[in-house]
Amino acid sequence: MTVRTTTGTAPAAQDAPAGQAGWAGWAAGLERRTDLPTRRLPVKWVIVIDGDLPRGLQANAAACLAASVGGAVPAILGPSGTDASDRAHAGLPWIGCTVLAAPGETIRRVRDDAAGEAELVVTDMAAIAQRTNVYDEYLAGLARTAGADLAYYAVSLLGPRAVVERLTGRLPLLR
Repeated sequence: MTVRTTTGTAPAAQDAPAGQAGWAGWAAGLERRTDLPTRRLPVKWVIVIDGDLPRGLQANAAACLAASVGGAVPAILGPSGTDASDRAHAGLPWIGCTVLAAPGETIRRVRDDAAGEAELVVTDMAAIAQRTNVYDEYLAGLARTAGADLAYYAVSLLGPRAVVERLTGRLPLLR
C-alpha cells in the first residue's frame, strides 16, 4: 500500500517481527499525508483496551502498545515541531490512534482474528505483562503459558483501514 504525500516521505519501516512480514511492504512505502484528516487515510491504527480495567492499567497498556508500534513502524511518527516560544515538541503519530473499549473475551477474539491478517501490525498486552516490573520475568511467564491460556488487557491493530474496521468497527470508544 502506498500513501501519496505532499509533505515528505516517512522513514522506512524496520524489519517486521516474526510472523508479520506481510505488513512490511505497505509500511516501507508509507508516505506522510499530514495534510489530510485521519479518516481519509488508507491506514488506520486502533488500540482496544479492556474497559473494566482500572484507569491506570488502561493508560499503561495504551502507552506500552504505542511504544511497541512506534518501534516496529517508525514511519507513523510525524516530524517534530516548534511552538511560538521556540520550544521543541517531539513528533506524534500523524495517522492518529483510536482507543476503543471491549471486554477481555472480545479483545482475545479481535487479537486472534487479527493474527490471521498478514497486512496488519498486531501487538498485544497479555495480563501477565502487568504482574511484574522485571521484563525477563514477563518473558519467562509468557514462555510458560500456552497461548490459549493467556488473558489480554489490550491489543493494537495497524494496517489497511478496511481490515482494521472490519475487525473493530462496532466497538465503542474508551470513555
